[in-house]
Amino acid sequence: MTGLEIGLISVLAIVALIYAGMHVGIALSLVSFVSVVLQKSSFGLATKLLTLAAVDGIANQTFAVIPLFVLMGLIMSDADVGRDSFEVGDFFLRRIRGGLGLATIGANAVFAAVTGVSIASAAVFTKVAVPEMLRYGYNPRFAVGAVAGSSVLGMLIPPSILLIIYGILTEQSIGQMFFAGIGPGLLLTAVYCIGIVGMAFLMPGYVYDLKNRFADLHVPQDSGRELTWTEVAIKMVPLLALIFVVLGGIYGGVMTPTEAGAVGALGALVIAIARRRITLRSFWNTMLETGRITASVCFLIIAATMYSRSLALAGMPMDIAQAVNALDAQFGMVLLIYIIALLLLGTILDSVSILLIMVPIFLPVVEAFGADPVWFGILSVIGVEVGLLTPPLGLACFVVKGCLDDKRITLVDVFLGALPFALMMVFVLILISVWPHLVYINQWF
Repeated sequence: MTGLEIGLISVLAIVALIYAGMHVGIALSLVSFVSVVLQKSSFGLATKLLTLAAVDGIANQTFAVIPLFVLMGLIMSDADVGRDSFEVGDFFLRRIRGGLGLATIGANAVFAAVTGVSIASAAVFTKVAVPEMLRYGYNPRFAVGAVAGSSVLGMLIPPSILLIIYGILTEQSIGQMFFAGIGPGLLLTAVYCIGIVGMAFLMPGYVYDLKNRFADLHVPQDSGRELTWTEVAIKMVPLLALIFVVLGGIYGGVMTPTEAGAVGALGALVIAIARRRITLRSFWNTMLETGRITASVCFLIIAATMYSRSLALAGMPMDIAQAVNALDAQFGMVLLIYIIALLLLGTILDSVSILLIMVPIFLPVVEAFGADPVWFGILSVIGVEVGLLTPPLGLACFVVKGCLDDKRITLVDVFLGALPFALMMVFVLILISVWPHLVYINQWF
């Protein structure tokens, strides 16, 4: 059996096991272990491979960046940063056509810069932004779609957990991955905003509830209290200062990503205490959740390390390269196949699973064409994030639906609302594929 056949069978086996209810890390480890046993007829060799993957996979101080940035994000989420960001966006943009949609996008972009987790964004803004948009007569489908669509910014704008995982998985600089995520993150934010304004003028019936079909869902009260400039400063200055210190420290070469994560976690704790939005009990729960997420991510990285080594042992990267050469395939065709695979897997698997399965297979191939692994990482993250908005899995859409207070807004409404934003993501994916320099923000100026 060739390495290509082994790789294809392993992917199908992993997908089947995950869909059968097995944890992603266990599925990766099990398939890798069995693959090595069958290839070398040696149970001992497979055991040693698993042991080495467990030791080498996370035996590096770089991994401290994971719990530190997770802790910072969770503390800022508890401190109601999402609500503050939306209120400030509402203050500036409410009177523009589609303004609350723009406020949701902008607030999510700011929130992404201190959380790095899409699901947290979806949960927070479902509670914060959707009721406000319904109050002002927005179409509920658009309201939930804007929240679901903008939540994916959390996995692209640094500090992003997916960028961290990709950096560790491919041995790329996490700081460089963060730097590369800024340009595409801003680009996607801009495309979302342009799309919302365009829909507000060209398709007002999609943005606003013109026929009053959901009138009984609207909150029966007026605009409420306006913010003062002092309140705007109190809400945003500490947050923007934290973003500047953390990301500026990394990009300026003052701090390593690990050091910046520690400073960020401390700064987030200071902000939460100053605003009196954290208690000893909530802080303890945050620490426990940080440990749970960190353990889960580290286990996935160990499993992915073992999987990539089993593929290398089978000779799959070499077989794929030979197959590409035999078919005289161009780089564009290989990239198109990869993107289509990401989009298709996104309908049935979560983002982390797709990244851990597909990157070890395709990265050696695209590197053979001379492609930059950092650019490839940004492309991969955007591709897998589309899956958060597409059925039947669509994790962000399920989170939005689960956090809604009114059950009359169905899951179908959420998916239909998120569809334009998924299409805009595909548009950005095409742009970055055609013009890779869009990833390198330092070349923009």
